[in-house]
Amino acid sequence: MTTTRQLYSSPLSSNARRTLLCAAHLGVDLEIIPVSLGEQASRAKVAAVNPNGKIPVLVEGDFVLWESNAINQYLCELTPGQTLLPAAPKARADVNRWLYWLTAHLSPACGGLNFEHFVKKALGRGEADPNAIAAHSAEFHRFAKVVDQHLAKRQWLANDALSLADFSLAATLMHSARGQYPIEPYEHLRAHVARIHELPAWRTTEG
Repeated sequence: MTTTRQLYSSPLSSNARRTLLCAAHLGVDLEIIPVSLGEQASRAKVAAVNPNGKIPVLVEGDFVLWESNAINQYLCELTPGQTLLPAAPKARADVNRWLYWLTAHLSPACGGLNFEHFVKKALGRGEADPNAIAAHSAEFHRFAKVVDQHLAKRQWLANDALSLADFSLAATLMHSARGQYPIEPYEHLRAHVARIHELPAWRTTEG
């Protein structure tokens, strides 16, 4: 008997999109448990399976896994012949390097800008803070420059092949327009995002 894999997800969540992209590319079937981020009842439903109160959350029988990158690595381990997460130690470390980098550096800047420019108003939490925007923008420029230079001579982030790192980067930047991320100066980064947007996995996870 096959155990159903449920994913607590919202189309507004870049973290959930990261896992949806991975699952779509691998052909892994997920039962989506929709979460409305602005509703307390939905938040409580998530908190019941993830003490952090965050999405995505994967539930497979009595196995519960949160954190998008951990979920993605688990899905890769379950998929014979997949290439998003290489088996060779150095190649896998190269992918993981970028996953950790995104989590630690670029994602907080993007999340901060999205919060100030969009989420605050959507939740009725007042106007954007110019000082916070300036600080998050400075961090965005600092790290966007790093990845833009890295992509100047290559199509993909790690090992010259599409990987979890590429999906993670594209998901991190999915709210560039509404969050007003200052991405325009970074042509190689923009080209990378455009490549991901042309992939079937991106198109099938829109909306």
